[in-house]
Amino acid sequence: MKTKDQLDSRLCEAARVAVQDVLQVKPGERVLIITNPEIEVAEISASLYHAVLEQQGRPVLICQEIKDQLSFCEEAVIGAIGTAPEVCISMSAEKMGKDRAAMANPFQHNGKAVNNTFDYLIKTKKMRSFWSPSATRDMFIRTIPVDYRRMKAESHWIKKILDPAEAVRITSPGGTDITFSLKNRTALCDDGDFSQPGAGGNLPAGETFVSPVVGSAEGVIVFDGSISAHQGVIVIQTPIRVVYEKGFITEITGGAEAEALRETITLAENNAYAFEKDGRLKPGLGASYARFARGLGELGIGTNPACRITGNMLEDEKVYETCHFAIGTNYDGDGDSLIHLDGLVLSPDITALGPGSPEGIPITRGGKLCLTEKP
Repeated sequence: MKTKDQLDSRLCEAARVAVQDVLQVKPGERVLIITNPEIEVAEISASLYHAVLEQQGRPVLICQEIKDQLSFCEEAVIGAIGTAPEVCISMSAEKMGKDRAAMANPFQHNGKAVNNTFDYLIKTKKMRSFWSPSATRDMFIRTIPVDYRRMKAESHWIKKILDPAEAVRITSPGGTDITFSLKNRTALCDDGDFSQPGAGGNLPAGETFVSPVVGSAEGVIVFDGSISAHQGVIVIQTPIRVVYEKGFITEITGGAEAEALRETITLAENNAYAFEKDGRLKPGLGASYARFARGLGELGIGTNPACRITGNMLEDEKVYETCHFAIGTNYDGDGDSLIHLDGLVLSPDITALGPGSPEGIPITRGGKLCLTEKP
């Protein structure tokens, strides 16, 4: 591991912001940093390690091979997470990996299954965290030192409109026109404030997101920014047209990008049955996980002005004047699958619908926030 003097000073400053301002690490707190043997994430992790030491925290750095969307995390890493440190950081070249034991025998929390020790400890032990799948050195330097006060204000303004909404409609110049229910759903803010027990999210931060009610999505999404697939993120040249009926995908058309999306969904469907057969999924879950590989798991709205579309979804989904939808797993525990594929829609009009607003409440027009409160 590099010493602090061997690291880029801009990277060390971004790490200081992450540790001191975002996580607010206190003296004596245990901080677990999970990473991979890949140059850029290893250097970011080293900078975080030194930043924790400067805060008089107790950092531990653990390294595993690179994992993708369908890989399992190493048992030793799950064991380290299981010690319930006050803070846990996942700094992965791709993904942290799935929890083999918890997927076969999920934890239970508030009547819902939780299939990852990391998520379970955030909910029950109030572990603080952030996770940065596919982070790069340039991204970390450029998108972490931002105005978190403004980001938090704008993110929570969006949440304030989404939470009481019964439904939402999204249209775009590219051809998106989809509506779905939000009844009894609560929006979440990835606002960069992970200082309180149980708080966590991405770094870079900057989005408000919500899970559509299962089975409610009707219409068309035309992805025209970038999209996640099994082999990585694709910057879209030929838009992907995805049709939803009764909450599930019935049609995918487009060019090579659409074919990559179809292949990824099919792989997730087939692997769900294979995982159940060999015990990696609890008996009876194979068909459910396969079904929800075609579900609609998320609507997210970007709020980080430093982010730009680079072909890295960790950054892309935070970009101003875009929204993103996720195919697959949702955040409410009633639509689990093996995938969560984020895809961007450019310049959307997003409108919250409800009985008290027959014309709806505008959230964005042409991608721009329709702010009614000064951040």
